[in-house]
Amino acid sequence: MRTGYPPKLHFLRSLAGFSRISEKPDCACVSRRGNGIMASWNRYWSGMRKLKMYIFVLLVCLASVLQAAVKVSPLIEKVSDHKDLKKLLRTRSNVLVLYTKSATSGDSKFKLLSDVAQVVKGQGTIAWVNCGDSEGRKLCKKVKVDPSSRSGGAELLHYKDGTFHTEYNRPATYKSMVAFLKDPTGAPLWEENPEAKDIVHVETEKDFRKLLKREERPILMMLYAPWCGVCKRMQPVFLQAATETKGKFVLAGMNVHPAEFDGLKQEYNVKGYPTFCYFEKGKFRHHYENYGGTAKDITDWMKNPQPPQPKVPEVQWSETDSPVFHLTDDSFDGFLAEHPSVLIMFYAPWCGHCKKMKPEYEEAAEYLKDTNSPGVLAAVDTTIHKAVGDRFKISGFPTVKYFEKGEDKFTLPHLRSKDKIIEYLQNPQAPPPPEQSWEDKPSGVSHLGMEDFREVLKKKKHALVMFYAPWCPHCKNAVPHFTTAADIFKEDRKIAYVAVDCTKGQNQELCKQESVEGYPTFNYYNYGKFSEKYNGDRGASSLFLSLGGRIYRFHAQPAGAGPGQEERGALRQGVERGRSLSLHCDRGRGLLALTSRDVVMT
Repeated sequence: MRTGYPPKLHFLRSLAGFSRISEKPDCACVSRRGNGIMASWNRYWSGMRKLKMYIFVLLVCLASVLQAAVKVSPLIEKVSDHKDLKKLLRTRSNVLVLYTKSATSGDSKFKLLSDVAQVVKGQGTIAWVNCGDSEGRKLCKKVKVDPSSRSGGAELLHYKDGTFHTEYNRPATYKSMVAFLKDPTGAPLWEENPEAKDIVHVETEKDFRKLLKREERPILMMLYAPWCGVCKRMQPVFLQAATETKGKFVLAGMNVHPAEFDGLKQEYNVKGYPTFCYFEKGKFRHHYENYGGTAKDITDWMKNPQPPQPKVPEVQWSETDSPVFHLTDDSFDGFLAEHPSVLIMFYAPWCGHCKKMKPEYEEAAEYLKDTNSPGVLAAVDTTIHKAVGDRFKISGFPTVKYFEKGEDKFTLPHLRSKDKIIEYLQNPQAPPPPEQSWEDKPSGVSHLGMEDFREVLKKKKHALVMFYAPWCPHCKNAVPHFTTAADIFKEDRKIAYVAVDCTKGQNQELCKQESVEGYPTFNYYNYGKFSEKYNGDRGASSLFLSLGGRIYRFHAQPAGAGPGQEERGALRQGVERGRSLSLHCDRGRGLLALTSRDVVMT
């Protein structure tokens, strides 16, 4: 029996939704059943029209889904032309650009970036470049960006003041991205450290009040600033203490540096960073002061929290029984008129190097007093007697000057020890002409100060910073080796060897922030974030850089002559081959060995 439809179209009957069709009749029966067959064919064609409509609707829906897949917030600017990108960077000072290898490669980021763009509107701009279409491909080639080489086929680059600033390598989270775009040169958030999960991270004053209200356990709150060097060094210690006391106490952290927290800082008497506040049942009890540098110090204190003991005021040097004459703004000129040969130490009470020099200076003064020497030693606290300090342009401590018959004759930075001081006053002479400063010598070292330190380091994936004082013997010995390493890597824009003279004006504050307590101090930074400090023997410098999973080390005795041109070439060649090389120098013998070994990828 043959039915009224071709066999291949049976499936259309159910799709079209019409009932069973009677079998096709013999020719003799056509006239008798014609009306029924015509009605069946009419239903068939009606079903086909419905099927076409269903297919059309399906295609429209599919197109809508595909369009939705690449639909982004209007706050994210779509850029396809290189001129448009240049215009955007010229007119906007804070731009984060998402480069994708195709229209759908950035799907996982569009929702997040749209939310971020909403919050930073007016402060920062987010743009998108599709390197997969014809125009976008030209743009990406022009700016030398290849997102196809990245995981997920997407790359985020930040531009500041019209030029490339840095690759965004912080967590792809709403909070981190908002913080970054609000302060692109600021330090990463503490909570971005995956190991900091046992710390309660407080973001707003509202969260702060809520924590105090709901938490029954004692709370130790660390109020900090992201740039604070002491805070950075205390964070891992604080974290360890939080892990060890988990369940018993709450250790929390809050960045209170922004101006919006000025009221909170005033309420809890925050005069410096970090400030630790102790709370019990939501009530502030007292500060945790004079804290030690270990997690045990914190955990022991939390078991028996006591208010800080009253500080015993430090006796001023001028009030002690000392053979050194202490001068003031009023007595300065009269004293010089009475004493034709005077060596004066200009100092600050807080200055560590002044404290170190003080006993040497006093012993020298005692010796000169007993020998009836015509030369005498005097001192001026320029934090109190500022007129004298300003008059002689004192910008660093200690500063030692020699006065003859009331006249400022010489500045003597090399006088630090008892013997040198006595020897000089017994035969005062002009000091040898100053050598050309390290900063004035051309090299691959970047000499930075308070005004540009953080800005420059934020752009460098690897930075090794040497904090130094020009008069420091160990610093002088380290300079040639540090300079050699800098020269080797000076063409690499991701690497920086940086030097900071801690005796200069505002640099003193910078060195305090970075917890520099002696010279030289070597700190390693990754995109401006302090990573680790070299605390080895000052008789040797161990300068290292971690680059793309490779470790390059330079070991040098301070008095060594450093590597020659041939060795530099070998080192550079080894670096290009992805090898780890050790350069060994010994006192007075120059280069001893240049070795290389396979690099362990990390």
